[in-house]
Amino acid sequence: MKPAPFSYFAPSDLAAALELLSHHGYDAKVLAGGQSLIPTMNFRLAQPQVLIDLNGIQELFYVKEERDGQLRIGAMTRQRTLECSDVIARHVPLLHGVMPFIAHVQIRNRGTIGGSLAHADPAAELPAVMVALNARFRLQSTHGERWVNAADFYIGLFTTELAPDEILTEIAVPSLPARSGWSMQEIARRHGDYALVGVAATVTLDGADRCQDVRLVYLSVGEGPTQALTATRTLIGEQATPDVIAAAAHAAAHDDIEPLGDIHATAAYRRHLVEVLGRRALQEAVARAKS
Repeated sequence: MKPAPFSYFAPSDLAAALELLSHHGYDAKVLAGGQSLIPTMNFRLAQPQVLIDLNGIQELFYVKEERDGQLRIGAMTRQRTLECSDVIARHVPLLHGVMPFIAHVQIRNRGTIGGSLAHADPAAELPAVMVALNARFRLQSTHGERWVNAADFYIGLFTTELAPDEILTEIAVPSLPARSGWSMQEIARRHGDYALVGVAATVTLDGADRCQDVRLVYLSVGEGPTQALTATRTLIGEQATPDVIAAAAHAAAHDDIEPLGDIHATAAYRRHLVEVLGRRALQEAVARAKS
């Protein structure tokens, strides 16, 4: 199929893009990498009257390292750029490590970090990773800007805190503290397919190897990135022994997650994967923190 008719604008700066979005509101969609929007337009699942192309706005393409170790990433930065960035690999290894899980290299060449985060697909890896990393998102409109924590940004199925006149323009990612480890685990039928279940984990240990901070965030088990809060409370203040990790993974599967079944996997199988992948992720993150 082909998309319904629409008007096309290609502004060269952010101010012009925000002005267009303010004027057209709900009738407009912003185009980033287009890897999700264009297919939905071709199937006429989305029929915007106005398309605002952000690809000419060079001020949204960047990776910046701040003095405090925090990274600032422009929303139009290509996923492949993050995958190949030494700065990302050094300061945010979880973000670097997740990139090969995302679709195929041809998709990552075009797809943007901001586009994926704003699209809010519950099966996408980047939203879960950003919640695990305690990232913040900069949202801008003609009225100003505001910062939203990643955990508060996702409010439902394909639904975010973005107002109709706002654009996600920047992602701020803090560096993990010393003695921190990370892991990304997922199961898919084929490499590049959407995951049946995936999980991003970060663990920070104190000097006695007790868990000081833990984040365990699942994808493909709900309407968005799903934090396993009961599981993480099981770990805080405890040494991450195999038994404690197993108990936390069990809590994630049976207390934190209510997966749905579909043609790809039953709810029971997804619950099983939540426990197995949670245990693997925590074991790997703890091992990295200790080393």
